[in-house]
Amino acid sequence: MKLLEQKLPFVNTLSKGVGQIMLQENALTGLLFLAGIFYGSILMGIGAVLAVLTGTLTAKVLSYDKKETQQGLYGFSAALVGVALILFFKPVMITWVAIVVGSALATIIQHWCIVKKIPVFTLPFVLVTWAIIYLFHHIYPVAASELLSAETHITNDFTFALRGFGEVIFQGSAISGIIFFIAVFINSPIAALYGITGAILAATLSALCSVPIDAIEMGLFSYNAVLCAIVFAGDKPKDGIWAAISIILSVIIAFQMNKLNLIQLTFPFVAATCITLFFKNLNLKQRLEQTITN
Repeated sequence: MKLLEQKLPFVNTLSKGVGQIMLQENALTGLLFLAGIFYGSILMGIGAVLAVLTGTLTAKVLSYDKKETQQGLYGFSAALVGVALILFFKPVMITWVAIVVGSALATIIQHWCIVKKIPVFTLPFVLVTWAIIYLFHHIYPVAASELLSAETHITNDFTFALRGFGEVIFQGSAISGIIFFIAVFINSPIAALYGITGAILAATLSALCSVPIDAIEMGLFSYNAVLCAIVFAGDKPKDGIWAAISIILSVIIAFQMNKLNLIQLTFPFVAATCITLFFKNLNLKQRLEQTITN
């Protein structure tokens, strides 16, 4: 990857942008993510490339911090917008226009949050995609994508955990999930193992909440947990405790949104992680004050 960084620095930046979808600043991870997306859908792959390109160019044109741009921080929300819109809507001209505009807007929101030091993770993607979905459903109707009605072959085995990995980037295939898992493992083995454990825990909790088994097997109630687990991955017992708290919260939020027929995207992950981080930082502050007092 050093060769890629030296010979093709812009491609390296784009790849890191895709890798940052699962908080991995690694070009190889990003390239494998793209491979997994293209395996699931060539159009989704094209959407991801167009979106991460738009997001990165937006950052460059608006002169955002060079280091942040090279780290891929202005690519991941944009990339998710590109994949999501191809999943939800027919790939007509207006959809591609929306990908470009939405990716640029997600990048601008991401930058504002970074400047204000607000940890929002993929929230810019969520807000922009929700807005476009509303627009295309109620103001300027666009036909639904055939991908939404595509038949999915589900087996009742532990591949649901791998599908949880895949659904982070809207891929229902266990093969894509395996590719994503390997991609994260290459950069951070502990993050990958936390992620797969999080998927299993979330699926178990979802079953206890009487979530339809098909939804669980497809990984639809696991992918937010995968992201939560990756955020808190660490080699200390307390890291596992915080990860478990965020996973439980993500399942509860996802369950409630499902009951209200709301499109989840990665909002349960964002909300659960921000809530958990608040209490984690509060706990850390209290312990620091006690140490100073003593």
